[in-house]
Amino acid sequence: MPTHNRRSQLSWAFYDWANSAFATTVMAGFFPLFFKQYWSTGTDATVSTFWLGLGNSGASFLILIMAPILGALADSGGIHKRLLAVFATIGIVATAAFFFVAQGAWPWAISIYVIAIIGFSGANVFYDAMLPSLTTHSDFHRLSALGYALGYLGGGLLFLVNVMMTLQPSWFGLADAAAAVRVSFLSVAVWWLIFSLPLLLGIREQAPTSSSRPALGKEFSKLWNTLKSIRQQRNLWMFLCAYWLYIDGVATIIRMAVDYGMAIGLPSDSLIIALLLVQFIGFPATLVFGRIGQRYGAKRGLWIGLWAYVIATACASLMSSSLEFYALAVALGLVQGGVQSLSRSLFGQLIPPERSGEYFGFLNMLGKAAAVLGPLMVGIVAATTGNSRIGLLSILVLFLLGMWFLRKVDDTPLAASTAPS
Repeated sequence: MPTHNRRSQLSWAFYDWANSAFATTVMAGFFPLFFKQYWSTGTDATVSTFWLGLGNSGASFLILIMAPILGALADSGGIHKRLLAVFATIGIVATAAFFFVAQGAWPWAISIYVIAIIGFSGANVFYDAMLPSLTTHSDFHRLSALGYALGYLGGGLLFLVNVMMTLQPSWFGLADAAAAVRVSFLSVAVWWLIFSLPLLLGIREQAPTSSSRPALGKEFSKLWNTLKSIRQQRNLWMFLCAYWLYIDGVATIIRMAVDYGMAIGLPSDSLIIALLLVQFIGFPATLVFGRIGQRYGAKRGLWIGLWAYVIATACASLMSSSLEFYALAVALGLVQGGVQSLSRSLFGQLIPPERSGEYFGFLNMLGKAAAVLGPLMVGIVAATTGNSRIGLLSILVLFLLGMWFLRKVDDTPLAASTAPS
């Protein structure tokens, strides 16, 4: 492979290092806690929970609608990088704005949070859509895994520093933990900006021509045609059904693990340590899954990861100590990035490269709709049985159904399956 191709691939993968700081420090780590304890001071706990849930749902719904349209627009003129820059800038500015939100100003906090998620998720549509143009089918899994692996390492490193800032603010010249969290938000914005530069400066895209400039009406027509095209491709349809189900289970566990740990009485320090374990174990483990996908096929790698989720979910319903929670974090850290990266690369093999933006828009749309069925199932089962552990077991349905659909997917690359004999 030529040197400039390797450089472009590394530049692309480093964007995962850049934006994963937002996913880890802001979304999974500090925002939910700080929203309740600082920005919602004086507000009833149920009210703050309602607005936090509404903010998450509202942002997800907007991205759900926007993702396939944005992808189709990008494919019209080779402007993935430009649109990624626009949405990343929105996310970066919004993340930096958290620093200036005063205590008790929860309406501002939740509004900025929605904007930040839109920027983060919108940029990811174009980031994923660039993958097919940077590699060959035989190298899809390695490059996709490299991106996720760097994301785990980069997000984990900054989150580790941010946690140290909140635990020992005096070491960093900060007045208290609240000041440390506010500075942590600012550090995420700076990190995101700096490490986006390799992609923005190191990858060249073909300049759009005047004839390829997007028209919104044309893009809606193309979007409808894409929907019909997906329906007519049984193999692709089966994969999307599988992905929608099992990624909902993955996202539900990611979002509910800390709450579940608190519900069974585990200390908050243990939960933070567990989150850090997932990040740092996820780095080498995701690279290994990339090799597994490259050598044995993405489908086999996904089977390994999904069976691990089934076993881990069953064991989680029985755990009662911090040590067991750490073991769960290790297990999920070993497979979480692999499932995510191999899903992305397998999908990339099944679609036409020239329409990658459209199709990855649909994949992102399904991803943003994740953690909808899972929490609903957990809530209904827990309320019906009066046992949250049984509620957690209901997630197994999503994994097993997803695996059933995955069995029917032919993972032969589209280019190979359509090549003339």
